[in-house]
Amino acid sequence: MSLIIFPELSLTGYEPELARKLGLTLQDSRLELLRNQAKNHNITIVCGAPLCCNDGDALYIGAIVFSPDGTLYSYTKQHLHDTEEHFFTPGQGGPQLSLGERTLGLAICADIASPSHPQLAAAGGADIYGAGVLISKPSYDKESEMMRGYAEKHRMTVMLANHCAPTGGWIPAGKSAIWSELGHEIVVAPANQDALAIARKTHEGWHGHVELISYQGA
Repeated sequence: MSLIIFPELSLTGYEPELARKLGLTLQDSRLELLRNQAKNHNITIVCGAPLCCNDGDALYIGAIVFSPDGTLYSYTKQHLHDTEEHFFTPGQGGPQLSLGERTLGLAICADIASPSHPQLAAAGGADIYGAGVLISKPSYDKESEMMRGYAEKHRMTVMLANHCAPTGGWIPAGKSAIWSELGHEIVVAPANQDALAIARKTHEGWHGHVELISYQGA
């Protein structure tokens, strides 16, 4: 089982005022590259994007799930911040996703502030809880400790994917992280550099490392 989760609205940046113009549907041809990458590398990819409704004007803060078999799923953010309510409609969540012998429950940013959200995921069989977020520096310590607590309480592997560069007027904290089902920190990324926080589980237990990302020729 291989899984990668990106931050909230990662495909467009956190830009609520531009979200209507940048909105996608699951049928958008621009998603084919990521669909093919998921299939070719046998990996589940979760990316954030503003999602449009095919039969109405609703616009959601969404996560698009690219499965290894080519199927696309969506999760829509259930709990909105006050400022987001001017641009987005509260979502309905999404299905628990089977990843081989593991089950993934998704969240987006403010969803994690409601303890009932990870509790319902765990009750539904999730043993991985993955959240794409935008958390600023003043809030990071509190919210990361909250996520660590969910891992320990519900015996889930918990993944937090955060922005690490300014977006939408916010200065994010970075520090994407993964905690074990015992609440132990496996790995945490840097605060202000693009990186992958990678965790692998073997018969010897969890192992984590950070892969820094450089952009050749940029």
